[in-house]
Amino acid sequence: MTPSVDPLRFIRANTRLLPVPHAPEIVLHVADEATDLWQKTEDELDSIGLPPPFWAFAWAGGQALARHILDRPDLVAGQRILDFASGSGLVAIAATLAGATHATASDLDAFAIAAIGLNAEANGVGERITPVLDDLIGSRPADLGVTTILVADIFYESDIAGRVTDWLAALHEQGATILIGDPGRSYLPRDRLDILATYEVPVSRSLEDAEIKRSSIWRFRA
Repeated sequence: MTPSVDPLRFIRANTRLLPVPHAPEIVLHVADEATDLWQKTEDELDSIGLPPPFWAFAWAGGQALARHILDRPDLVAGQRILDFASGSGLVAIAATLAGATHATASDLDAFAIAAIGLNAEANGVGERITPVLDDLIGSRPADLGVTTILVADIFYESDIAGRVTDWLAALHEQGATILIGDPGRSYLPRDRLDILATYEVPVSRSLEDAEIKRSSIWRFRA
């Protein structure tokens, strides 16, 4: 649904530009209080079609994956990458700061697309990140020249997790490199993945019921 409010104006009015706790090299437009913005979304803006503002927070898996990429630039340097279900654009920004030549950052929310653009510009990488408003499940990232796919915090709901798992597994079989940042959410396909690294990530208690969330980097088992 096309929003009837201006996404850029809404983001600027309801967020502040702050460092990411586990990757302070990066700044994002984030909500100061998760519950306040979530309530505003549900109570005041539901009638105009504003989805829950996942883009307004630095989630645990995304922070872990951003940290891993910043510490291991060899994983993305010189590559064109896809940041699937990008949200704020955090992982795409980390990849470009680590040397990726270009990042496609996809999401289904027009507000996320606006946030990705704002956040990319705030970190000086706007020219190397392309926000894409599309459901890319089933697509061939190779058509975009992409060989590395980055995914974070997507395995929280059964149906979408199943679709994403099948798609990523097929791409893995075709030779794509896939890195997943996730704190072990309910529908993460652990039996098909190996852990590469684990981080203790500062998060908002109102979002994660904890102040520190252990989050790991995963890849499909060979």
